[in-house]
Amino acid sequence: MKVYVGWIIVLVNLCGAATADDAGDIRQVMDQQVEAWNRGDLEAFMRGYQHSPKLRFASNNHVSYGYEEALEGYKKGFPTREKMGRLAFTDLDIQLLSRDAALVFGRFTNHMKGEKENPTGLFTLIFRKTDAGWRIIHDHSSDARKK
Repeated sequence: MKVYVGWIIVLVNLCGAATADDAGDIRQVMDQQVEAWNRGDLEAFMRGYQHSPKLRFASNNHVSYGYEEALEGYKKGFPTREKMGRLAFTDLDIQLLSRDAALVFGRFTNHMKGEKENPTGLFTLIFRKTDAGWRIIHDHSSDARKK
C-alpha cells in the first residue's frame, strides 16, 4: 500500500498543479489589458488573447471565431480613443482548473464620457497556459444594460 501512495504522490508532482503564481499571472494579463485599453491601444489589449483562429467570442447574441475577426470587431466598434471609454474589471474570481487551464468570472464597466448609462456586464473567460504565457481562448461577455 505504501508503494502505491508513493507513486501517486510522484505522479501528482510530475503532472504539476496550478499555483497562486498562476492566478497572479492571469491577473497581470488582465491588468495589462485594462491599461492598454485605457491608453487606446487595441493591439496591446488583444495580446491577452491567444492569437488563433480558434479564439471564441460570445457576446450580444453572437458568436465569432478567430483573433483577427475579434481585433477587427474591436476596431469597428471602437474606432477612436474617445469611443473606447475607460475600462475597469471588478469582482474577479479566478479558478485554476489545472496546471494549464483557468476559468475567470468578473464584471466589466466601460466608463463612457457623456453617456447616460455606462456599458457594464458580466464575463466568463477561459484561459490556457501557452508558450507565450496565460492567454484567453474563450470570452463570453454580456451587457447588463436594458436595450
